[in-house]
Amino acid sequence: MASTYAPNTGIELIATGEKSGTWGDVTNVNLRIIDRLTNGIGAITLSGTTHTLTTSDGALSDGQYRMLVLGGSPSGTNTITIDPNDQDKLFFVYNNSGQSAVFTQGSGGNVTVTNGTYALIYADGGGATAAVSEFSFIAPVTRAELNILDGATLSTAELNILDGVTASTTELNYNDVTTLGTTQPSKTVTADANGDVSFANGIAENVYALSGTTPALNPTNGTIQTWTLSGNSTPTDSLSSGESITLMINDGTAYTITWPTITWVNNLGIAPTLATSGYTTIIIWKVSTTLYGALVGDRA
Repeated sequence: MASTYAPNTGIELIATGEKSGTWGDVTNVNLRIIDRLTNGIGAITLSGTTHTLTTSDGALSDGQYRMLVLGGSPSGTNTITIDPNDQDKLFFVYNNSGQSAVFTQGSGGNVTVTNGTYALIYADGGGATAAVSEFSFIAPVTRAELNILDGATLSTAELNILDGVTASTTELNYNDVTTLGTTQPSKTVTADANGDVSFANGIAENVYALSGTTPALNPTNGTIQTWTLSGNSTPTDSLSSGESITLMINDGTAYTITWPTITWVNNLGIAPTLATSGYTTIIIWKVSTTLYGALVGDRA
């Protein structure tokens, strides 16, 4: 009876009475194949845009390596075909080729390993419809990066907040603040342990121009708002507790304003009379459900 071969590895299975005088040579090849299967790291040199990763019966071949280190100088994305297509395969892959590598075995799914990344891939040996799947993804992490977590007391729920995050390194670095509670250029604003924020420079407020005769007084449009009256007007209150607006009103035609319910804290407790030239400036703010107002003054 002639020798046969293990279905996924190419190891020669010597039949009884076979290989007289060469049994030792065959066994040595088999042992070297086993060495590749268990701990072998193979340098795979890519060129062009295609490569065949072959497992040969009874002979050493690149498809027997456990770890594949992709190198060479491919001219673009390189498609690596795992051959034959009826063998189950499990590979650790590190792509250092400078291009993406697409692993395929049949018409089923493929796996793309981008340059500079690691992957653990599985080929199901399904013949013409064989598929390649990514079992897991291992991103290169330095010791310094791992030490960032040293002493962290995050709960599972808190760590799971990161599940699905698509932020880039640059975007995540916006949170890299030297001292909590102080502002830095191009960094996230944070509060210190007391909830305080110290601004190193001025605060730029949005300036918004109201229009019409029934505008909503809403600070989300801007905390400084200008309003040139076009007729007798009735603004509406859209402030929430703790919000305020500085309002500059231009009333050159002596129109009137019917205000929402406001507690005026100066001007004898009554709504201010608007100047007919320049601006009348008032501040309105809300505490709980009470809307307050104060006359700042007129400017010609």
